[in-house]
Amino acid sequence: MAQKTPLYEAHVERGGRIVEFAGFLMPVSFEGIVAEHERVRTKVGLFDVSHMGEIEITGPDAVAFADYAVTNNVAALEHHQICYTVCCGERGTVLDDLLVYRFSDESVLLVVNAVNTGKILAHLKSIRRGDVEIRDLTAGIAQIAVQGPAARDLFASCPTFASVAAQVKHLPYYRFLTARLDGDEVIISRTGYTGELGFEVYLPASRARAVWDEMLDRGKVHGAAPIGLGARDTLRFEPGYCLYGHELDENTSPLEAGLSWVVKLKKEEFVGRDALLAEKARGSARRLVGLAAEGRRVPRQGCAVSIGGRVAGAVTSGTFSPTLRAPLAMALVESSVPKDAEGITIDVRGEALPAKAVPLPFYKGTVND
Repeated sequence: MAQKTPLYEAHVERGGRIVEFAGFLMPVSFEGIVAEHERVRTKVGLFDVSHMGEIEITGPDAVAFADYAVTNNVAALEHHQICYTVCCGERGTVLDDLLVYRFSDESVLLVVNAVNTGKILAHLKSIRRGDVEIRDLTAGIAQIAVQGPAARDLFASCPTFASVAAQVKHLPYYRFLTARLDGDEVIISRTGYTGELGFEVYLPASRARAVWDEMLDRGKVHGAAPIGLGARDTLRFEPGYCLYGHELDENTSPLEAGLSWVVKLKKEEFVGRDALLAEKARGSARRLVGLAAEGRRVPRQGCAVSIGGRVAGAVTSGTFSPTLRAPLAMALVESSVPKDAEGITIDVRGEALPAKAVPLPFYKGTVND
């Protein structure tokens, strides 16, 4: 049976169209995907991302173990700093992409994709080393993402966050703060999945509804409204952010998916390092590319990509971009395909759509403002 987030009833009351996603009943849209997409690009929107998994690693060897479990350099993080990374198996393929929050030398939090929470928890326990404790905190935590150019203004408008408003305003990208609000610990991070200025708030599940309602009420003056999964996908697509199950899976390496920047091969040891070193030495078989199709038909995941009539890869994600007003796709293609290749077509339901290679990301927003 599908689970409900602490904000499920709020979504139903606001007329959200509910679907099952990653084992949860989630809103796919409220006022429509394009309208919600544009709201985040120009104003501010709130996302319920309470389905995401939170796994805590504590103990004297917490940082060393987290560093071993993922490809990025957790040991180099300062306290209250975050890194984006991937967790690989021994074959060097991706079990999940995730965020690592370093609280202290003995406390680390992993934020993982909902569909992979159980898998990553089991994986961490199977590779456990040193003096660490691993706990799944997911059930007790709600997560609200506040995304858009007016995100800082929304926080400043909410009485709940008055004591930390100044800190939030000056919080650097990929840093986080912790605060006690009415006795409850809350985490606010300068992160997001839209390409725009934004924050993510972690708070006790019991507090989620009151905070959600307050942010929507106080945020009306800034154009705030709830945003569903549909716009979340188009928003992440335009800046070229990978989505597990599309650009990433257990048959794809982070090097193929354009994530070499999160793979620190100079680290002495991490799971999958040997396989990734070997891949780097011989060259990856595939690479992620951006494509723009002609016309109005939209390429979707699985559509074959051909060069000069020969199949050379497949679409991983595709949509009609609300911002750029064009059908766009990301695709994994053979590395031998030239970056300026001509004669590209995408098979959409038997029709060969002409396309051209375009740089990723498709769009750059206010994320670094």
